[in-house]
Amino acid sequence: MDSKNNNKPKNTKLTKDKKIAIGAGALVLIVIIVLLVTIGGGSNKKTASKSVQSTTTGTIPTVSKKLCPLTDEPAPNGIVPARPALGIKIGNEPPPGNARPQSGLNEADIVYDTPVEGFLMRYIAIYQCNNASQIGPVRSIRWVDQRIMRQFVHPILISAGGIIPNLQTAAKSKWLSYANMLTYPAANAGVRITSRVPPDNLYTSTSALYGLFPKQTTPPKPVFQYTSSLPSSAKPAADVGINFSYGTDVVWKWDAKLGQYIHTYSGQTDIDTLTGKPVSTTNIVIQIVTYKFGPYAESPGSTGDIESKTIGSGKGWIIRNGKEIPVTWHRPQLLAGTTFTDQQGQEIGLAPGRTWVELVPNTTAAVKGNITFTR
Repeated sequence: MDSKNNNKPKNTKLTKDKKIAIGAGALVLIVIIVLLVTIGGGSNKKTASKSVQSTTTGTIPTVSKKLCPLTDEPAPNGIVPARPALGIKIGNEPPPGNARPQSGLNEADIVYDTPVEGFLMRYIAIYQCNNASQIGPVRSIRWVDQRIMRQFVHPILISAGGIIPNLQTAAKSKWLSYANMLTYPAANAGVRITSRVPPDNLYTSTSALYGLFPKQTTPPKPVFQYTSSLPSSAKPAADVGINFSYGTDVVWKWDAKLGQYIHTYSGQTDIDTLTGKPVSTTNIVIQIVTYKFGPYAESPGSTGDIESKTIGSGKGWIIRNGKEIPVTWHRPQLLAGTTFTDQQGQEIGLAPGRTWVELVPNTTAAVKGNITFTR
């Protein structure tokens, strides 16, 4: 009896404690839920506000079914082709090399002009909306190529050989569809022309290369922002000169009638041999990049490949509509496109049309007279 009487009050006390604990826990849970809803609602409102602001200030746009994602121009027949970005390595060695003049550059949506060993330059021509029946000469892969192509999410990359480390990395990359035109079946997509000598005589076409990857049907997202207006900081730029190295002294000349910049070397107009027309572009992006020499020599007796850093930020210029705007470029990660801000922090966009990106090593840019503007 005493034992039962002693236990009963004890159990009753425990029951009350549990009820109090449960009640307190429920109250805390209700408070947490209310806070989460309140904070979450505020966060959603801020996100929505930021999204609206982004569309009005010209940040990288969303995919449109009627505008080419890499130029912001109307798509052929009003429909963006169901295919990914296609990057092709194109040679650009100066004479006595046989790389110039090239074919198919004016059909590319974007052209990246990238430094390689010896501070020579080589192109990555990016196609998506337009076709080119002759592209070349196709040349070898470099370290920087995959770093540039990653922003297109699931692109195709084409080269004619390369050193083993770069070839292996490209072949193993699950996000990349890579083909080496020196091996089969990709070799069937090329032709050796007789008017040039190897290695500058391998040519191809967009139809042949897309045919290698028939299951790839997803267009890329835009990688640049576009705006119709220019900031007050824009200054006239009739000529834009970049002295990369001997034999690679580029001058872009503004043609007001065409609304394009014309590409020249050593005072001579660069002609696209596919169409017989001058190589031209709507936008020029000068992007000053830091670099290091890679551990592998691309050719006997040369330095390692120049590994240009395209992630982070740096100084540069946007040139469009006959004007130049000093900017800071920003690319936070490999999957991101590049955005630009002026000295006041205002976002600066490109004009709809083709874009050439000139990756200029910081040591080249530091030499007075290597980057010039003629008003």
